[in-house]
Amino acid sequence: MTLRANWNYPTSIRFGAGRISELAEACLASGIRKPLLVTDAGLANAPITTDALASLRAAGLDAELFADLRPNPVEANLNAGLLAYRDGGHDGVVAFGGGSGLDTGKLIAFMSGQSRPVWDYEDIGDWWTRADPDGIAPIIAVPTTAGTGSEVGRAGVLTDDSTHTKKIIFHPKMMPRVVICDPALTVGMPAKITVGTGMDALSHCLEAYCAPGYHPMADGIAVEGMRLVKQALPRVFAQPDDIEARGDMMAAAAMGATAFQKGLGGMHALSHPVGALYDTHHGMTNAVFMPYVLAFNRSAIEERIERLAAYLRLPRQDFAGFLDFVLELRASLGVPHTLEEFGVNGDRAGEIAVMAEADPSAGGNPVKFDSAAAAKVFDAALSGRV
Repeated sequence: MTLRANWNYPTSIRFGAGRISELAEACLASGIRKPLLVTDAGLANAPITTDALASLRAAGLDAELFADLRPNPVEANLNAGLLAYRDGGHDGVVAFGGGSGLDTGKLIAFMSGQSRPVWDYEDIGDWWTRADPDGIAPIIAVPTTAGTGSEVGRAGVLTDDSTHTKKIIFHPKMMPRVVICDPALTVGMPAKITVGTGMDALSHCLEAYCAPGYHPMADGIAVEGMRLVKQALPRVFAQPDDIEARGDMMAAAAMGATAFQKGLGGMHALSHPVGALYDTHHGMTNAVFMPYVLAFNRSAIEERIERLAAYLRLPRQDFAGFLDFVLELRASLGVPHTLEEFGVNGDRAGEIAVMAEADPSAGGNPVKFDSAAAAKVFDAALSGRV
């Protein structure tokens, strides 16, 4: 991949194959001399992780690794990371990996100088103002998947074990100082993770585009992000070492997270409680719910989806044509069509519907997404009725 670029929207992004070589310099430029590299257990011993640590140490940085993370991180993981950060005398974080590593790394940096419980900074009203901005350590973000876009976000998702709910912790200064988007780091992803994270990027772009409100910049970014996913995700699924397509997917992931400042919707409102209760992969859960939420929202988004279908140059440039595209894409990538196929039953359907209504993402759905609406969509996803 020959394309290289430096972007400053929404933060400083170093994009291109091989840019991981700039990790130590990015740390030094951000005032970090003793970084804690935070990732998940599955990546702890991977060559991309050990190589990154080695490069930091070779540059004279006193870097250590923390990888005690669940796929859907909980407060205990955060607390363990904070202990490692403080005991090691670290002065910054390299958040490395997929959503769990990126979010937890950002939260460790955020909480390193705070005195209140993490839940006091949930993304509710102006709760973020409770935090001491001087107590937030600098963050360098290095995504190794192409889906969540957490590398360009000002928040982290953490599961509250006491209520089995995913909560969003927000502060403007949680935005990483520098992002290194090196698509070569994603080449070794298992096919299932490539699909799940790729569909997560699509869901972010799609829900942001469909969210009500006036935000043409977000809409434009979302539409182009979906075009990139349409052309690149099948390519990386078929040819994992296609570095150009990997780059397109990495760009689409960052674009989705940039666009969803406008809002999300029912896919995420349902995916969050299902993930918290069943420990499912977040992106794949969004992929399962995608056509059912689209169908539910049809009355409010039909004209908008027609414009999208035309931009994507689909064979049928209307709502039905776009829905067919989503169904065909899911099937070609092995996404389960129903919740039952995904290992999620209806035993906790009522509880999930109530949790979905309370989820902050529900407020961005173009059609009112209360517990009755969530129950209707959940039931459709159980049976496979689109």
